[in-house]
Order: sequence, then C-alpha cells, then structure tokens
Amino acid sequence: MQLEIWFTKAEHFFSAPDSEAIYFRCAGSALGDPDSARLLGKREGVNRSAVLARMCDEPYRGQVIRQCADALGTRGRFVRACVRLDEAAAAHERAVDEADWDWRPVCLMLVGGLLALILFGGPLIPPVVLLLTAGVLIWLHSRGSTVLLNLLRCMRAGASKFRWVVHRVNAGACAVEWAETLQREGTGPSAGALIREMLGDDPDSLLIRGGHEEGLRTPRAARYVVENAALLQLKRKIQQIEGGTIAVCGPRGSGKTTLLETAVRGADFGVMAQAPASYTPHDFLVSLSVRLCQTYIRDSGKPVPEFTRLSPLDRLGRRVRAGAKRVGRWGLFAVPTAALVVLGSAASVRSVYTENFAAGAHLVGVVSSRVSRGGVQLWQGHSVVGSVLVAVVGLLWWRARRRAGVVRVLLQVPLVFAGVMGFLLFAVLVRDLVTDEQILFLLQRVDIRTVLILGVLLLVWEGCRMAQESEAEFSLGFWDISARAVFRPATYLFGGLLVVLLLRNDQIRALLADSENPLRLAGFVVAALLFKVALWKPRPAESPLVVRCQDYLYRLQTVQSSSNALSTGVAQVLSLGNAHTSSLSTVPVSFPELVDDFRCLLGLIATEKARVGEVVVIAIDEVDRLGSDTQALAFLSEIKAILGVPDVYYLISVAEDVGAAFVRRGLPHRDVTDSSLDDILHVQPSTLEESREILSSRSETLTGPYAALAHALSGGGLRDLLRYGLQILEMQEKSQSNELTEISLHLILEELSETLAGFRTLLSKHQFSRSTSTILSSFGALVRDLQLPCPCAVIDLRPSLERFAFYGTADHPDTATNPDLVDTTRQLIEEASAYAYFSLTLLDIFGSSGLDRRTSMAAAFGREGDLQRLADARQELGISPYSARTLLDGIRVAWTLPLQPRTNGNIPLQRASDCSIHTA
Repeated sequence: MQLEIWFTKAEHFFSAPDSEAIYFRCAGSALGDPDSARLLGKREGVNRSAVLARMCDEPYRGQVIRQCADALGTRGRFVRACVRLDEAAAAHERAVDEADWDWRPVCLMLVGGLLALILFGGPLIPPVVLLLTAGVLIWLHSRGSTVLLNLLRCMRAGASKFRWVVHRVNAGACAVEWAETLQREGTGPSAGALIREMLGDDPDSLLIRGGHEEGLRTPRAARYVVENAALLQLKRKIQQIEGGTIAVCGPRGSGKTTLLETAVRGADFGVMAQAPASYTPHDFLVSLSVRLCQTYIRDSGKPVPEFTRLSPLDRLGRRVRAGAKRVGRWGLFAVPTAALVVLGSAASVRSVYTENFAAGAHLVGVVSSRVSRGGVQLWQGHSVVGSVLVAVVGLLWWRARRRAGVVRVLLQVPLVFAGVMGFLLFAVLVRDLVTDEQILFLLQRVDIRTVLILGVLLLVWEGCRMAQESEAEFSLGFWDISARAVFRPATYLFGGLLVVLLLRNDQIRALLADSENPLRLAGFVVAALLFKVALWKPRPAESPLVVRCQDYLYRLQTVQSSSNALSTGVAQVLSLGNAHTSSLSTVPVSFPELVDDFRCLLGLIATEKARVGEVVVIAIDEVDRLGSDTQALAFLSEIKAILGVPDVYYLISVAEDVGAAFVRRGLPHRDVTDSSLDDILHVQPSTLEESREILSSRSETLTGPYAALAHALSGGGLRDLLRYGLQILEMQEKSQSNELTEISLHLILEELSETLAGFRTLLSKHQFSRSTSTILSSFGALVRDLQLPCPCAVIDLRPSLERFAFYGTADHPDTATNPDLVDTTRQLIEEASAYAYFSLTLLDIFGSSGLDRRTSMAAAFGREGDLQRLADARQELGISPYSARTLLDGIRVAWTLPLQPRTNGNIPLQRASDCSIHTA
C-alpha cells in the first residue's frame, strides 16, 4: 500500500498537469481503498468500472470537487502553476522561432565549458575567460557579424527553457498537493458513499468477510471486554464501600463470569475461585486458601514452592546443577577478563610494587608497633583513661546486641570504606592524567579535523546503540522492521570504524603509547571494582507474610510425619536390651481451623495492601450452578464465616433466586442472604446498542443488521450472542450468499429445527391419544419439513410453520382445550408453538428486503417497533409462552405482519435452487 501511494505521487508529479487526469487517478485510488474495494462486485451493476464511470461524470465530478475543504488553497495554486507553465512554454516557443541556430548545443557548450573551467581552473579563471569572450563578441559585432545576435537568441531560448523547467517542477509539486487534498476530502469519502448509494436498499445487510474476527473465536479474551452498564455499576459499588460482599446475579450466559474476571484483573490483588457442585465447603476452602497463598507469593515476586514433585536428592541435584551453571557462566567471562587485564598491566603494577614495597612495609611496621604498644600499656594499667573507655565500649557493645541498626551500620562500614577508597583512587588517577605534561603536549598537536571526525563517529555510534536498545518497530509497506535488526549492524560498523581510526591515526597512537597508561588503566579497573563493592546490597530477605504463606501451603498440601527409635542392649551370652519407638504425624486441618487461618492470613494481606492504597478482591464463581437455590443458600451459609474480612471485596455469582431472596429482606422473609451479602448487582442482558458495540469490537464483518439478528436470537445473553455471531459466519459459507435475507433464513430455520427436535424428544416421553393427533401431526410435519435435504421442500414450509406457530391463538381451530392432553404435555406444546411463532416473526422481519425502510416505518409505532423488542420477546420465552406471544403480537402489529395464517399457501421462504433430487 505504501508503494502504491509513492507510485501515485510520482505519477501525479511526472504526468502532464491535467486536472481531469488527476481526478481520474484519485477516483481510481479511492476505489482501491480496502473499505471501498470490499463492497465492489457484491451486487449486480456495482463493479469498479461502473462506479468509476459514475464518479467521472461531470455533475458528480463537480460536486466532489466543491465539497473539498481546501483550506490551504492547493487547487488555486495548482491552477496558477498550470497557467504560468503554459506561459513559460509559449515564451520558449517564441524564443526558439527567433533563433537561427539550434539553441541546445550552443547552451550545452557554454554551460559545460563554464563548469569545466570552474572545476579544473579554479574560481578566478571563469571571469577572465568571460571578459575575453565578451571582448571578442563586441569586436565581431563592430565588424557587422551576426554571431553575437544569434548567440544571444540561443541563450534567451535556453533561459526560457530553464524557466519552463522551474515552472514544471512547481506545477508537479502543486499537482501532488492538490491530489492529496482531493483524495482526502473529495474522492475518498465520496467513493464509499457512492458505492453504498449504488448498492440500493440495505447496504449494511451485505455480509462481507474481512478484517479481524478473532474476538468471536476467543470469547474469554480480556482485550475484547467492553465496559457495559453492569461493569460500571460494579465499579461504583466498589468505590462506595470499603470492603464487603457483593452478589452478582443474572440469567445464565449474561456475562457474570466475564464480569468477575474483569474485576479481578482490574484489582491490585485478586483471586478467582470456582465452586462446582461436587465441592464440599471444606474442600472449597482448602482450594481457596491454597490459591490465595500462591497468588500472594507470585505477587511478591517469589516462586511458589514445590513439595511433592521431586525427591530431596533430586532437588539437591537440581540446585547443584543450577549453581554450577551460574558459576560456569560467570567464570566463562570473569576468568578471561581477569587474565587479559593482568597480562596487560602486570609489568606496570610490578614496577610500582617494587618501587614502593619498602615504604609500605615501613608504614605497616610503624602502625602495628604503635597498636601493640598501646595494647600492652592498657594491659599493664599504665593508661587508666584508656582502660575505662575500653570497658565502657565493651558494655555498650553488649547492650547493642538487640538493635538491628547497629549491625546494619557495622555491615555498611566496609562498603563505605570501599567507596571512599575507590573515589580517592579515581581522583588521583584523573589528577595524574590532567597534569601529565607529555599527554598535554600530544593533545595540543592533535588535528582539529581528526577530533571532529572521531566526535561525529562517537555520536553516531552512541545514537545507533540507543536506537538498538529502544526495542522500537517501524513499518515499511507490508514489513514490520525491528530497530534492533537495523541498528545492531550499524552499531558494530561505526564502533569498528571508530576503533580503526583511533589505531591508524599517528597522533592518537602516540597518546595511547604513553608508558604510564597500563598502570592508569589498572587503577581505573580497581576503582570500578571498589565502586561495585560499595554499591553491593544483600539480597532482600523474604517478608514474614511470604514465609507464612509458604508455611501454610506446606501445611495444606503435605502430611507431616516423624518417627524416633531407641534401642539399648548388652552383647553378652545372655542379651539384655531395651527398644523404644515413637512416631508423630499431623492432624488434617479442620474446617473451623481453616476458617480462622484463612481470615487471619487474608486480613494480614488486606492490611498490607490497604496501607499502600491497593484493592483486594476475592471472586467466587459458579455458585449459581450448584443445582438449586436451596443448595446455593446452604453453600453460602457454610462459607459465611470467611466473609466480612476488613478491606476485602467479595464478589459472588449467585442465581436469580438468591438475588430475589436478598431483595425481599426486611419483609416477612429471612434467610442467609440477610447477613451474608452487603449489596447485590443484577447483570441484565445487554441492550441492542451494547450488543452492537460488543460484536463490532470482536469482528469487523458483522454490521448493524447482523448484530440485531444475533441480539434477537440470543435475547442479549453474552454467551449466546457470540455463538450466534459465529453461526452467522458459518451460514454465510453454507448459503454462499452475502445477503441478509439468505443468511438469516438459513440461521433461523436451523435454530428452529434444532429447538423443535429437542421439544419432540421431550414429547416422546408423554402419552398421546387419537384425539390429540391434530397438533402432533402439525408438529411432526413441521419437523419433517425442516429436516428434509431437498431445497424444493422449503417452498412448502411456510403453511406448516404458520399452522403450528399460530396454535393457541383465539381464532385457531386447535385452540379448544383437549381433555386428553395433560398439563405438562400442553405446556410443552405451547412453548414449542411460541418459539415457532418467534422464529416466524424473525423470518418476516429479517428475511425480507428493505430492512432499513421497514425499520423506520415500524419505529413510528413507538416501542413495539424497536428491534430491541425482539430480544425482549426471546427473554420472555424463558418465562412464559403466553406473555411472549402477547409481546410478539404487538411486534407484528408494529411491523404490519398478519396475526393469523395466510390464505395463500405456497409462499417461498428462500430462493429456490436447482435440486439434485427433483431435476428430472
């Protein structure tokens, strides 16, 4: 794409400055844009040539040019540049007509000769030659020769041609600027609008694969989570209270687990735990305690201990191997480095040692003699004051045994001494280097150009090194190039070039060849080592809370046992002896002990986190899947003891029944939710706008109408919404069509077939009589029609679908209550009929063309005409088929759909295709 942009700019620049040609190229580039190109060829008559011809028609072309917001006046500059270019071309043609000679060789010889004189003769030769040439030409003119006149005319033609070239370059630059403005403000936005206009009704109903779709295949990915109303409400609740238990309730598939995972990821310290139905409260609390300890240890940057994976001998061997590997890697670099440094500075160090050994030995002898003399005087009692001071220091030292600060200061003394010695050594070396007269003399003789070249190379090398370490990336067309891959060779290249120049330059080599440089280098190495020692810090000890978590993990995940044996005896002819054996093993942790330990440990963690303003969240998921509300309440009553830890937020997903029990608190109803929960958050199904935002963040293919279809089928449930999004893409491949009418037909009929097959399985477990065969025959015929592989059978599907969907209406003949149907059977049939009625409504709305137009007409009826009502009806099907049917009746009235079966029968639901079964 970048290469195409550069090629288009070059074409604008080098082509003849023509506004129509520029517009044609910009229009072609606009149609090549991916967003516009993906719409071409999807409907009849909407291809590249047709759209390009429409864009180049004069009325539309003028409209596009007028809508350009040309604030910089690029089009005016381009027009003026074209006018000046035409004037320059006309002036050049006149000058050429007036010249008797060919102006090109004359101007070429003059310019070439002048450049050759400047290049080879220096700056003073051309003026001399020009004066001689002018004198000759004046003499020829005085003799009546026409040479001067023809020469001037040729020069005038050459000057006009040079002027034309300047205006041509200016016109090309102005053409590029105007083309960019036209592309950005005119043809770019207009191309997409024109294509959508030519597509006709419902351009968004075209399903065009393109862009990313990974979000639909990874429903639990954190990067695709959208902040909806439930997440914002949860954040507000957490901000309003300082710790507490918040229950999260809602229908299944509404996104409660995603909400808890998002809250745990957003917390400074969070633990996520599941509570499947097979867990007992004891096992659940053990698992939660283990996970709490492991999370805190990892959060502290420490490894989680392993207790049962390796034997003690294997762990010892692994530690030995790891230590040997570290020592070997360190020695691989340390030993050669030390050998090379010693080899390079051994002679200088040895000479210094030989020269100063006697003075150093004398100084050590004087100091040691004075110290020994003072100790003898103290021992013999000749220095009473010194004896008292020494005794007092001894007592103070004993008093300081419990103070960690004294030990810390004493440990820092050698480090501070090493730092001071390193600084003094560095200062002495710098002073010696600055005051060395020979080095100063050699520095004065260094050429300034050499310094500049070396300085530039050093700056370039440093810049390449910093760019290499930045880990940045930049794009070049289709390639993503790493800065490390580009600047690492450049760093080595410029570094090697710098070293080569330093070694090949005689002046620099003279500086490096100073006899005292090896000793100075060794001194700088020693100073660096002393600084390294001064900056050394011992590895920080593990915090007591980390140690406590490790010990608690060991307590929970292992069983400790020990045994002791003692035997005594006398080896005589008659043996006399005594043997004693004892064993000790730990008792498994009881549930009350687990509760106390968990609360204590979590309280310590929360206190530590709250001290630095961090939030602790414990999320317990899957409580709503414990089977029933009674089991969920029993589970809450068991784990109630671990709730209520200060500065800890508990988030528990519960069923809607538990949430309803909490809402009725204070009324003549009381259960465990009154004392266990502090607040409750109802996760409602997503609205149509939220579903569109969720699907658009996960897929660029699903446009608004497809988001509305998926939202209606799912009822706003997050899990089903993503599932239907994937099924829409699958139906597109199955139907080999891009139209919403075809894709929605396949999707709705497939869902209806699977649902009715499930109802039929449930009905097969009931008893039926001859008098109940009417509705069963209708049900069976519909299921068989849905499962037929022949595409021709779809044409006759609508009558049977309508007969079954309108079962239960007031004017339907099968509405009369049949005494032979039991209540459970009648309830299943009513639910299946209501779902068929819902599917028929979806087919009538999404299976017909002109969805945008019909949506606007339905909106005039108010709320019943909103597409959101379809999702409300899908949610109502889970409550009662009768209330859902009433809601669907209102929707059908708003969309002007019939409320009874149609009299005309064979109405096709989809485009009939060639049938391999009935071809003959």
